[in-house]
Amino acid sequence: MRPLPAPLSDTALLLVRLLVGTVLVAHGLQKLGGGVGGVADGFAGMGIPLPTVSALFVIAVELGGGVLLLAGAATTVAGLAVVVAMAGAYLFAHLGVNPFVSSGGWELVGVIAAVALALAAAGPGRWSVDALLAARRAPARHAAHAGAGE
Repeated sequence: MRPLPAPLSDTALLLVRLLVGTVLVAHGLQKLGGGVGGVADGFAGMGIPLPTVSALFVIAVELGGGVLLLAGAATTVAGLAVVVAMAGAYLFAHLGVNPFVSSGGWELVGVIAAVALALAAAGPGRWSVDALLAARRAPARHAAHAGAGE
């Protein structure tokens, strides 16, 4: 079976980015609303090492990574940073719990990590900042190679 053709796959990647980016930004804003100190206190209670540094990292990844994924900018880096943050959430808050969110389970962090990893692997699609930057660099590279052959 073949993957979706380009217009449909680009639309799918855009929708996936918009959904996961919105979820990440919402969670980052929720943490920011509680203050870094409040998040750090919660992290300390869960035994997360360096709770203030970890809180800053998670807030930055959720807010910054979410915005980057929404825009399709630095998608590989943003996606991998989200995977790291979600792996930490799984290890420190959800390990050994059944998968269901209603029971404190890991399904949300697992799905977010899987989607972020898939975006890091597949790229953001044509309707993204990454694609726009790549298109702008391509003519410059082509011109440089053409000039080198003369």
